[in-house]
Amino acid sequence: MNAPPSGPALSASAEVVIQAEELRHSYDRRKWALDGVSFTVRRGEVFGLLGRNGAGKSTLIKAMTTLIQPTSGKLRVLGLDAARSGQRIRSRIGVVQQGESFDFTTVEGNLDVYGVLWGVAPAVRARRREELLAKFGLDDIRKRRAFDLSGGQKRRVQVAREFIHDMEILFLDEPTVGLDVIMRRELLDSVREEVRRGLTVVFTTHNLEEADYLCDRVAVIEGGKILVLDDLENLKRLYGGKKTIDLTVGGGDPARFFASLLRALGPGASVTATGSSAVILTDEPKGALATIVELSRAEGLQLEWLNVRKNTLEDVFLHSVGHGGGSNGAA
Repeated sequence: MNAPPSGPALSASAEVVIQAEELRHSYDRRKWALDGVSFTVRRGEVFGLLGRNGAGKSTLIKAMTTLIQPTSGKLRVLGLDAARSGQRIRSRIGVVQQGESFDFTTVEGNLDVYGVLWGVAPAVRARRREELLAKFGLDDIRKRRAFDLSGGQKRRVQVAREFIHDMEILFLDEPTVGLDVIMRRELLDSVREEVRRGLTVVFTTHNLEEADYLCDRVAVIEGGKILVLDDLENLKRLYGGKKTIDLTVGGGDPARFFASLLRALGPGASVTATGSSAVILTDEPKGALATIVELSRAEGLQLEWLNVRKNTLEDVFLHSVGHGGGSNGAA
């Protein structure tokens, strides 16, 4: 995806609308779903939470939308204490969760019911309903019952109906699941358009392409911890001097080989291994290639695939979380 036209640059002095300090949460008192999470979100930005399933993204969304109260830590949303002002916070935000939440009426009826629940005036509600049906490609199915829709159609209704009311922050938990490529792009463009008008968005995804397209800043979360948090330009600049080597070997003992390779490459590189393949991040690709060839010969392995390329946001993610449980060096 090419980046859409951006709005005004986000000011470092912009108002902080979410402030989390050392948030921890456990569902069973044995394992932390959130483990010391701290960050801020500023008004008018798209803040991305990237992580694999079970990393803690949805738990964090539930905390910020006051659906759960964290076990410990401090959380303020729109200047309000999330532990004490849940109702006031919920009146000023929109939430699209992963689970379905529909009544038995039609698509247009869903939008109307949602507008009534939010107290939107009838004339405003009717106008916004028609705008949203057109913007989200729902006009042709407006008379169909929501329960009879496909998964992608239901997702579009879930996102569209949040825009029936005024809000200051929109929380999107995996909003593009089930959407085709075209509708996914249109949905992200619609969100970006609202951001240019002043909306703040917290967006969870495991799709790195979406995050690169939509987000101003991203936090990589794994095991309930934030491993990396920065804006996209800084991340790309941080990793810009390095190269990524994709490597697949055959024969021998790949796990031992990759462990030996990590030691040989030194602290300036990282090796993220999955089975017989690995992704290597290094600022000295020529030296790394020579080491790979020499070590593979010594270990009796065949080089089945070897490729050097520029880094992507996906590489940042993989090296942050240690994809596949492989070896990680300092990056």
